[in-house]
Amino acid sequence: MTEDQKDDLENNNTENQEPQETITRVTGMYKDWFLDYASYVILERAVPAIEDGFKPVQRRIMHSMKDLDDGRYNKVANIVGHTMQYHPHGDASIADAMVQIGQKDLLIDTQGNWGNILTGDRAAASRYIEARLSKFGLDVVFNPKITEWQASYDGRRKEPVNLPVMFPLLLAQGGEGIAVGLSTKILPHNFIELIEASIKHLQGKRFTLLPDFPTAGIADFSNYNDGLRGGKVRVRAKISQVNKNTLAITEIPFGTTTSSLIDSILKANDKGKIKVKKIEDNTAAEVEILIHLPSGLSPDKTIDALYAFTSCESSISPLGCVIEDNKPLFVGVSEMLRRSTDNTVQLLKQELEIKLNEFEEQWHFASLERIFIENRIYRDIEEEETWEGVISAIDKGLQPHIKHLKRKVTEDDIVRLTEIRIKRISKFDIDKAQQKIDALEDQIAQIKHHLANLIDYAIAYFKRLKKDYGEGRERKTEIRTFDDVDATKVVIRNTKLYVNREEGFIGTSLRKNEYVCDCSDIDDIIVFTKTGKMMVTKVDTKTFIGKDIIHVAVFKKKDKRTIYNMIYRDGKKGPSYIKRFAVTSITRDKEYDLTNGNKGSVALYFSANPNGEAEVVTVNLRQAGSIKKLKWDIDFADILIKGRTSKGNLVTKYSVKRVELKEKGVSTLKPRKIWFDDAVQRLNVDGRGDLVGEFRGEDKLLIINQSGMVKTVTPEVTMHFDDDMIVMEKWVPKKPISAIYFNGEKELYYVKRFLIENEGKEESFISDHPNSQLELVSTDWKPMAEVVFAKERGKDRKENLEINLEAFIAVKGINALGNQLTKDKVNQINLLDPIPFEAPEQKHADEIEVVDEMEVSANSSEDKKADNTSKPNDKPNESENDDEGQTTLF
Repeated sequence: MTEDQKDDLENNNTENQEPQETITRVTGMYKDWFLDYASYVILERAVPAIEDGFKPVQRRIMHSMKDLDDGRYNKVANIVGHTMQYHPHGDASIADAMVQIGQKDLLIDTQGNWGNILTGDRAAASRYIEARLSKFGLDVVFNPKITEWQASYDGRRKEPVNLPVMFPLLLAQGGEGIAVGLSTKILPHNFIELIEASIKHLQGKRFTLLPDFPTAGIADFSNYNDGLRGGKVRVRAKISQVNKNTLAITEIPFGTTTSSLIDSILKANDKGKIKVKKIEDNTAAEVEILIHLPSGLSPDKTIDALYAFTSCESSISPLGCVIEDNKPLFVGVSEMLRRSTDNTVQLLKQELEIKLNEFEEQWHFASLERIFIENRIYRDIEEEETWEGVISAIDKGLQPHIKHLKRKVTEDDIVRLTEIRIKRISKFDIDKAQQKIDALEDQIAQIKHHLANLIDYAIAYFKRLKKDYGEGRERKTEIRTFDDVDATKVVIRNTKLYVNREEGFIGTSLRKNEYVCDCSDIDDIIVFTKTGKMMVTKVDTKTFIGKDIIHVAVFKKKDKRTIYNMIYRDGKKGPSYIKRFAVTSITRDKEYDLTNGNKGSVALYFSANPNGEAEVVTVNLRQAGSIKKLKWDIDFADILIKGRTSKGNLVTKYSVKRVELKEKGVSTLKPRKIWFDDAVQRLNVDGRGDLVGEFRGEDKLLIINQSGMVKTVTPEVTMHFDDDMIVMEKWVPKKPISAIYFNGEKELYYVKRFLIENEGKEESFISDHPNSQLELVSTDWKPMAEVVFAKERGKDRKENLEINLEAFIAVKGINALGNQLTKDKVNQINLLDPIPFEAPEQKHADEIEVVDEMEVSANSSEDKKADNTSKPNDKPNESENDDEGQTTLF
């Protein structure tokens, strides 16, 4: 390479070199600038103040509306423009904030289209809608004399530091905001309940506050946590059954709209979680969403599915954060109310002290005026030539008469006396002047009494607010405790499950193989194989389990009533054992061995029994040696239910040729006890609430409503009940139902007794006239009733009449009119204690001596006694321990 080439290469390298980067540290800027920005957003935009419950923009809107207030409506655009003198963030943010205040229907009277919180429709443009301060807002928010003022952002005007709000406004309206590194979510509460809580606080009593939402709905506040961080509120839509194919949503959860709710239902329908035929949105002033269901679909199950898979149920996490002394404060709603109430007391005190000072000043000058005119002191200034002389002459003339005054006479007082007109002096009436002074003294005494009894005065103030503004502000949201909806029990089976038994595959994509059942994409599937293995796995398109599958089904967690009956051979040439077990808790995708674990073990017989049925099977042995008995029967009812890892009872030590089903069995489980939990209005098998009864498979539940409707249904834990349900009990088919009802057409009371003939059908047993109504109903065998007659003019009241309803009328059809009770006017009808009667014993076809699977443990002495061979010539087997504590719940 020549020297010139080397020089050119060096020049090229120099030209291609990038300039060195300069590192600038921004730590200082980050600390100062970002902290300033975060503080500004927190204090000036997003988080409300605890003193008055307003964010700065809301406070400035209210102040501007007071500036413009003349009793008439103002265009919102004008109010927004006026507010911009105080709020330097543009008209859009002001208009949006004002619409939010107006939609809460508390501080602002609105006119025009202000949007709809139910449908989510936006308000009209601010030039089309109008507003003015409400009477309540004028009453509790403003008082310039006790307001602390500060300069506006440009220094041209004065704006309030905080408005003197004498009401827990923040809790009534609620508040939500997202700042920098901080947020707040204070839920709205009921107007009347807030006032009552304030009164209780002033009285030194305890109180509890729970939110109340403008969209109504149903809410579970059991984890509200006083509105602090970590709390949770579950809210639900109010869903009722119109008929067997139609559901109606009449109230929606807080935070949703009818549009978003319908969208969530359609999405769940598209995903196959629920099935919906059609949705009608008839919402106007009130919510009405009609959901039409396909025929054959359970309305109760669909209601639960709506709660599980749509926005019909949502969760809200409150976070009580406010600004106090220019600092964020995390505080619960109870403490917010206490501080607001205490602040109201102090504001009322300031207001009284200002009024007292004003009245005392009025009394002082009225007294001076009377002395000045009554004693003709004004004549003393006629010869004075200077202003100082005039002042001095008046002062000298007043001195003998001012000993009863409450403060010294100042020069300003004397100047005011000189300003009294001659016309007023000439028409001065001493009696009227004294009456005015007396009235002022009464007012002063009254204010001093209020100040001496400030708490009583504050309580009276809150009671006045409740009386003046509480009408129509009753609680909207129903308080209830929810049961968790098990999604696997209510999801629509939207896909089909198939199995390839020989190759050991299950899945939803194996359409050429054997169909098993309908399932959903959130189900678990339990699978048993010929080798005595078991596995539970999630539904998928294709999953390998193990060859020679003998049973596949949808798995139900904590299912104690599905009992598996099994006979297996232990090892290639080992003895055979029999066992019964339930599968309640497992680890998903883990393989479990149901045999004794020896290689070559095989299941000789297997059955799954959803209600604990125990069949009779025939065991056939292979001919070998000197075996005399090659065939005998085994009843699974004789085998105790144990854990799935139990070895089981010995069947035989000889080789089994085959096991055949001889006779199908009946349930060996006790009747299922069902309870009704009134708090959540649901049935359960967990012992919560009142015991309804013990139910077998064919037993029904009797339900009677106040509307006169009666039906029998199969009890299910997913059932919903109407609000007017008055009877719910185990149905005894032979026991009559007795009723007294008012016939609207004939305007008379009738008695009837009837039996239910159409199981599962809802029927009315009173007349369909709109004025007909059910007076009382009884399911006692021999009910008694008392008739209290009304007093008629000019006649003595008839004595009460006791009636044996069984003797009064025979049992007739459900559609019969019944017998007339009386022609006299009735005041009321009471149900009395029934006549003692021993009900006939009810027999069931499957009534045999039973053993509950949970009553026996594998380690008990009873197990050891029962672990005998089913064949007398075979030796008993040692009992095995269950697998308690060795499995994992999902």
